[in-house]
Amino acid sequence: MNRFGILTNVEKDTNMETTLGIRRYLENKGKVCLLADEYENDKKSFAGEIDGLLVLGGDGTLIRAAREFARYDVPMLGINLGTLGYLTSVEKDEIWTCMDALMADEFSIEKRIMLSGTVYHQGKEVMSSEAVNDVIVSRSGFSKLVELRLYVNDELLDIYAADGVIVSTPTGSTGYNLAAGGPVVYPETELLVITPICPHSLTARSIVVSGREKITIEIGKRRKDQLEEALISYDGQAGVQLETSDRVEIRTAAGAVRLIKIKNKNFYQVLRSKIGNV
Repeated sequence: MNRFGILTNVEKDTNMETTLGIRRYLENKGKVCLLADEYENDKKSFAGEIDGLLVLGGDGTLIRAAREFARYDVPMLGINLGTLGYLTSVEKDEIWTCMDALMADEFSIEKRIMLSGTVYHQGKEVMSSEAVNDVIVSRSGFSKLVELRLYVNDELLDIYAADGVIVSTPTGSTGYNLAAGGPVVYPETELLVITPICPHSLTARSIVVSGREKITIEIGKRRKDQLEEALISYDGQAGVQLETSDRVEIRTAAGAVRLIKIKNKNFYQVLRSKIGNV
C-alpha cells in the first residue's frame, strides 16, 4: 500500500497529534498521505487518490466513514482512540507496527454487508439511507407500544406490539441487537437478524434470514381513533417520523464495507476481550 488517506475524529485526537504523527511517518517512508478534511466537498476524488483509509476515532467514526466511503470500494483500517473500539481493530500502541505491515502489504480484508432502508409514505418514497450496523423502527412518544407488521419477501411473518424492531447486519449483531436479546452472528456471513424490542409477548424471538431477503416493516394501527407514531434510525442516526400505514423496506445494500485486518486475532478472541461474557 502506497497511498493513504486519514479520516479523524478531531474530538478524540487533540490538536490532530496522532493524525499528523502518522502522516509524517508515512511521508518519511516515501508514501502519499492525504487528509479527508482537505477533500470535504469531493469525497469521490479523495477515494480515487488512495489505496486505503485510516480511520482514527472509535466505532462511531468508523461507521461514519463506512457510510461515506464504502460506495467507492475503499478498504478501511480502524485505529481506536475511544473506549471499547470493537470495530476499530488497532490500538494506539500498535499504530507504528501496523503502518509497517500496511506498507509491506501484510494484511487481509474482511467484507461486511451493509443495509439499505427505504421509507414509503402513502406509496411514495420519502427517504433512503444505508447502515453498517442496523436499521431500527421504534416507538415515538412516551409509554406507548407501536404495532409493527413484519413481512419477508411480502409474506406476513409476524405482528409485534413492541417498543420497536431491529434489523441488524452480522457486524451490528454485537450492538443494540445483542442488548435486546438477539444472537451474535459471525461478521462475514451474509445474514440479517430481526429482533423485536421489548415485545408484549411471551413467544416473540429473534429471527435470522438470508441476506437475499427483502424485509418490510409496516406501521400498524392499534387504536381506532389515533395514528401510530414511530421513528426510523440508521446506525443510531434519526431518519424521519413514521405513522400508521408507512412502510420501511430493508435489503442488503449494493455496497459493502471492506475492513483491513492486520493482527492475527480472530473474531472469537475479539469477542471475549472486548465484550466479555457474551
